[in-house]
Amino acid sequence: MAFGIKREELIEWKAKVARGEIAFITHYWLDDRFPGTKSVTKVGCRDIEKLAAWGKQYGLEPQWIDKRKATMPHFDLFGERRDAILKKEGLEHLIW
Repeated sequence: MAFGIKREELIEWKAKVARGEIAFITHYWLDDRFPGTKSVTKVGCRDIEKLAAWGKQYGLEPQWIDKRKATMPHFDLFGERRDAILKKEGLEHLIW
């Protein structure tokens, strides 16, 4: 279940993804499969090869890309890995 983001933020993220940019959005997220996890960052890009290459630098496997919506492929990042990646990207404000 996702919540805690404004419609404008989601629209902007989707537009960046559609343009082939590497785009980040963080939202609150509750999922029984990941106890203790309260937020997730989605890193998306319509260009799957570009997204896979971006992920490779952080040890993310291409098969981890969520492709359920063909127009919004993305990695789901959370926990310590997410925090480390966001810090390296200069996006500490997305850690919450």
